[in-house]
Amino acid sequence: MNMKLGVLNLIFILIIFFISFSSKSEPLEGNVVEIQILDKISAKINNITINVNESNNFETLKIDILSCFKNPPEEIPEDFVLLRIHDRINKDLVKLVYQGWMISSSPSSTPLEHPIYDLWIKSCKFNDDNNF
Repeated sequence: MNMKLGVLNLIFILIIFFISFSSKSEPLEGNVVEIQILDKISAKINNITINVNESNNFETLKIDILSCFKNPPEEIPEDFVLLRIHDRINKDLVKLVYQGWMISSSPSSTPLEHPIYDLWIKSCKFNDDNNF
């Protein structure tokens, strides 16, 4: 009888263990991205907000936001933004300088390589809700 209880306890613990690791929440899709841009020459930091599926021009940069996701509140805070950045080199030449995902907690893992600007993600939100 004790052997059966031990085996049942072990099975129960294994089931709980697998359920707890498989219950990770899916990221939430946002529709507004908050970005900070550092002008390396003037040392001025600018905050801009761009809606998903829209563009914003900043100096010589054109920033397109394609998608953004945020971990749910019960998870470790993290924002993921898919963006495309073009740089106007001169009036006739526009060059794609970045396309891909940026992660809010690790801007150095997916940096914008630009001689004048540094850009990083502050947050992915729903509209103007600062609590999300």
